Amino acid sequence: MDFFQSIGQKIKDSFFCFSDFLHASPQLIFFMLILALFVFFLGFITALFVIKKSSKSERKDAINRSRAVLSGQMLEQVAPFLPDFPCNPADVRFVGKPIDFIAFPGAVSNKPISEILFIEVKSGNSVLTEREKEIKLAVEKGKVRYVEYRI
Repeated sequence: MDFFQSIGQKIKDSFFCFSDFLHASPQLIFFMLILALFVFFLGFITALFVIKKSSKSERKDAINRSRAVLSGQMLEQVAPFLPDFPCNPADVRFVGKPIDFIAFPGAVSNKPISEILFIEVKSGNSVLTEREKEIKLAVEKGKVRYVEYRI
C-alpha cells in the first residue's frame, strides 16, 4: 500500500508544481499555446496543399494511363480489320498475353501455310515490354518449335 501512496503523492506534487507554473506565468503559457496552435495549423495547411497538389496530378496521370490502356485494348480487337494488317483477319487467332495474335496466313483459303506470324499491336508511343522483346528475339533467332502433346 505504501508503494501506491508514494506514487499518488508524487502525482499530486507534480500536478501542484504544474499548477504553480500556470499561475506564475500565464502570459508564457498563453504565448506557448498560441505558438503551438500556429505551428499545428501551418503544418496542417502545408500538408493539405501538398496532398491536394499531388493527388490532382496523380489522378490526371491515372486517368490518362487508363484511357491509353482502354484505347489500346480496343485497337487490338479491331486491328485485324484495319487496312495495313499483315494478313487476312480470318487467319488470325487472338492470344492476348504475352502477344496479341498468332496468324496462319493461307489457312482459311486452304493454301499451304508457309509461315506463322506472331503479331503484337501497338498504338501511339507505346513500346514493347521486356517480355515482348524476349519473345521477339526468340522468334528472330529461330528458337520456335512445334510440340505435339498427347493425352
